[in-house]
Amino acid sequence: MLRSYRDKERLESITEFPKTITTAEEKPPSAKLKIRVRFDYCGLPRPARFFFGGKGAKEVAEEIRQQQTNMWRNIPIQGVHIEDIEFFELYTVYDEVEETYAAYAPVELRATIDSLEELLRFVSRDEFRRVEFIEPGRLALTSRELERLFYKFGETLQQRLKEREIK
Repeated sequence: MLRSYRDKERLESITEFPKTITTAEEKPPSAKLKIRVRFDYCGLPRPARFFFGGKGAKEVAEEIRQQQTNMWRNIPIQGVHIEDIEFFELYTVYDEVEETYAAYAPVELRATIDSLEELLRFVSRDEFRRVEFIEPGRLALTSRELERLFYKFGETLQQRLKEREIK
């Protein structure tokens, strides 16, 4: 018996191949992350040389803060967009190591980053104090993304340790 192509039983048994094949590694492009990062730049007093040129701790901290914020504003970083920089009031703390007062100049950056790996350049700095995720409210990481994040963190940590050995 010949069956026609339009036979219902035959149509139900035929499966079409999908138009696009997606692998487990492929995923839709993730949304960018909006973060707020706080840095506190430390300033120690510089003694005067030959009766002039000395600076107090607050002046040094303010100078360092200005230099760093100019770098954040003017030097482009791939995957990072600095949206806003906010200055806060200076504060002083007694430094037991130097046995003098140290001034801190806080700065808060609001930025948009492409991935969590880009966040490591902020977190690995000595001046880093705090990070707050503005958007999204919840993050979900695959095992591959988590593996890549920890690998990048390990590389950054090793690099920072080598820099400190050189100094």
